[in-house]
Amino acid sequence: MAASARILLVEDDAEIASAVALELEHEQYHVTVESDGLRGLAAAEAGDPDLLILDVMLPSVSGIDICRRLRRRSAVPILILTARSSVSDRVEGLDAGADDYLTKPFSPEELLARVRSCLRRSAPSLTGSRIELADLQLDTMRREVARGGVAIELTRREFDVLEFLLRHPGQVLSRETIFERVWGYDFLGDSNVIDVYIGHLRRKIDVGFEPRLIRTVRGVGYTLRAPP
Repeated sequence: MAASARILLVEDDAEIASAVALELEHEQYHVTVESDGLRGLAAAEAGDPDLLILDVMLPSVSGIDICRRLRRRSAVPILILTARSSVSDRVEGLDAGADDYLTKPFSPEELLARVRSCLRRSAPSLTGSRIELADLQLDTMRREVARGGVAIELTRREFDVLEFLLRHPGQVLSRETIFERVWGYDFLGDSNVIDVYIGHLRRKIDVGFEPRLIRTVRGVGYTLRAPP
């Protein structure tokens, strides 16, 4: 994944948060910082970060609880930062759904290496202009789509919606986010245009194929996810 990935940092120590954000921004990542657990959880659920960096000891809601809540609806990569370094602490964080665990103090080089590793593991397979998830392939240059070797005809806008979903595998994307990122302007709150396009895509890339990749998260939005 490109260094322009969006990273949400939830850390209540202002000095650590500032230092981590500075390192990440120096590498051209887009960083949003929250210092409170509830605000961090809300930011993760409302947006579509490519990576969540999460302290454990937070006001309002602990990092462990945030992990558990997010894992019910999102596959966003989570890197835990904490001073708690015992084996049981690491196991608790990983069992809650974290992808990696980094203990304080840590070097900037190790932090950046862990960030790159988390982003690589979460990215769909990219070969040249192709994006792949399970047996679904999308070619951004030729604007061609196939599943299981079967060519699929999509309209221009269907292609754009599918490409956006493929570039954020496992993330639950709200209708507002899809509309604003694909259409390029503010979401029309009473419009069902996203539901219509998702319906078209389901009929074309899911019906007749297994497993089904497009999933609805009620009250939130949609996600494109391959089975484990």
